[in-house]
Amino acid sequence: MSDAPLLERATPPSMAATEEAWSRVQLARHPQRPRTLDLLPLIFDGFFELHGDRAFGDDPAIVGGPATLDGAPVMVIGHQKGTDTESNILRNFGSPHPEGFRKAQRLMRLADKLGMPVVTFLDTAGAFPGPAAEERGQAEAIASSIKLMTGLQVPIVVVVLGEGGSGGALAIGVGDVVLALENAVYSVISPEGCASILWRSRDEAQSAAAAMRMTAQDQVELGVVDGIVAEPGEGAHTDHGATGQALRAAIISALRRLSGRETTELLASRYARLRGMGAYLETGAVSPGRPKVPSLRRRIGRILHLPNVPRRPRWSEIWPSDDADDESERGA
Repeated sequence: MSDAPLLERATPPSMAATEEAWSRVQLARHPQRPRTLDLLPLIFDGFFELHGDRAFGDDPAIVGGPATLDGAPVMVIGHQKGTDTESNILRNFGSPHPEGFRKAQRLMRLADKLGMPVVTFLDTAGAFPGPAAEERGQAEAIASSIKLMTGLQVPIVVVVLGEGGSGGALAIGVGDVVLALENAVYSVISPEGCASILWRSRDEAQSAAAAMRMTAQDQVELGVVDGIVAEPGEGAHTDHGATGQALRAAIISALRRLSGRETTELLASRYARLRGMGAYLETGAVSPGRPKVPSLRRRIGRILHLPNVPRRPRWSEIWPSDDADDESERGA
């Protein structure tokens, strides 16, 4: 072992940090917060929605299609929540089924073929966990979508609008540049789900929100998010137009920085960005390596008791016990 100090136990978040994190979660979930379809006309021109995954059906929880941004074609994909009970039921509360992720993959492949940059918007509590989704390959759809995005040869800009939850967000969240609105949150699980696991009670959701460091500010410090887009007034829900204009400027700036890169450089930097996430502690411990396997001659010799081949000692010979002695005496 090296002399590196062991990681210290994390101190619990302060009351102020807990309240701050929970307020961000509430703003990210605000019912009047702008959704993907609310922002598309404010950011892009000529958006044309495409439907279906060409295998099972269409998932309204994910929308996407080609559009133009600053005169250049782009492919836009995003989660879509509803604004009331009826529209939320239609959109499955923004929780996609496998066909939604496969629709997104179809659009990504089309964008890669045509050389169009991809812009994705994350706003979901997570992928739909129902039995029907699992039967249609939910896990495979998420994994294959992540794999596809790591190898796209076009620039990818990801924007976290509200909730960026679990694999449902990660499935379309691999990018060269990841932006987040000021009050957006990004996490591997919801605060309620985390509290149910760690504290066995959803009442500790506020503490979980702070402990997971899921706010946009925390995510920038952790290197998961590259930049924060300021929201107008008390939040994006107060002014959709100003929010759209701020996002438009941020996305255009990000795409301009990425447009001059060669494909090999783009893929290498994307890979390095993903590999650079996370904190770990290296020690001086050396792996014992693979055990030495005896040759075939020695293994056959031990079985047949051939001369000059040492016999493998039995466990009773290495560590004799009273029971073994008793058995030998009884046998004698």
